[in-house]
Amino acid sequence: MNLNYNLIKKEKNTKARLGEFKTIYGVHKTPMFMPVGTLASVKNISPEELESMGANVILSNTYHLWLRPGEDLVDKAGGLHNFMNYKTGPILTDCGGFQVFSLAKPKDISEEGVKFKSHIDGKNLFLTPEKSILVQNKLGADIIMSFDECPPASASYEYMKNSVERTLRWAQRGKKVHSKSDTQALFGIVQGGAYEDLRRLSATETVKMNFDGYSIGGVANDGEDKDTMYKAIDYSIPYLPEDKIRYLMGVGDPIDIIEGVIRGIDIFDCVLPTRLGRHSNAFTRKGKINLRNLKYREDFSPIEENCDCYACKNFTKAYIRHLVVSNEMFASRLLSIHNIRFLIKLTEDLREAIQNDNILEYRDNFIKEYKKASKD
Repeated sequence: MNLNYNLIKKEKNTKARLGEFKTIYGVHKTPMFMPVGTLASVKNISPEELESMGANVILSNTYHLWLRPGEDLVDKAGGLHNFMNYKTGPILTDCGGFQVFSLAKPKDISEEGVKFKSHIDGKNLFLTPEKSILVQNKLGADIIMSFDECPPASASYEYMKNSVERTLRWAQRGKKVHSKSDTQALFGIVQGGAYEDLRRLSATETVKMNFDGYSIGGVANDGEDKDTMYKAIDYSIPYLPEDKIRYLMGVGDPIDIIEGVIRGIDIFDCVLPTRLGRHSNAFTRKGKINLRNLKYREDFSPIEENCDCYACKNFTKAYIRHLVVSNEMFASRLLSIHNIRFLIKLTEDLREAIQNDNILEYRDNFIKEYKKASKD
């Protein structure tokens, strides 16, 4: 499926891009943040609420849905859109690589695929590039990902080189069996850790395969420092085509999103907004805050002034803190709603900054305010 990405404008001082792409669900503007619905559900959030927040693309997880409820059941239900009743925008499924490699040992990775045990019942499993694509074909997402090895950024040069070369071979194998190219866009994944020549190798060879879009992987899975993450982006971007989407996988920190956009990234995803919400935390322009903190007990202001989310328009920090300390589930819902809307609004603001050619000024002002937050 051709996503028909249209590059509208390049920011004059950076590599930031204002763009859009078309699907059967309409036109989707970039830069964009995509909420994650690992198990065919964005935790605590209904499809109608996602639409009200301005969400477009959402993610689901191939590995988890393969194990439960199984791709055949989802296929029988009419695909993910029908199964989860998400009808307003595209769905992207990841390839399962990150989950597999967090469960597998290096010795379990072979040219054929990866052996590992199910996190649910310990059953022996074997996932190959072909199987990953076939599962995603049955899940019926609009955008699917090529199966890759996701080594830690700390891996040695020799290991990383072998991994990159194997991932390229796996990409070819997966692309060969992709049976729904008319309805499902297939993205290639660039790996290579913090090694400039390996990122270049991975990017140039992946682009030769002519995927529908390209993602940069291996940047948010090993606790690497920010400079390492940004270098991985800088080493990859020059070799990716301007007429295709660029996707930074697993990144949801607000400053990282801004820095990624400045470096030429179009779309982002992360579980962070709902995970923080479940642990009493909220994003604000002045940094993350923890609503469990006693100082919010009599704070009758919203989580953030001028925020247009449902939580901020209707409830106070004092009320949400009451819910938090009382272990009321509504607290995590409200915080998750706010956090997702915060990141979506951030990308909306970044689109405006690109249009006005002042994204560096926007970044500097944002960071200055964001780091003012006191330690909760």
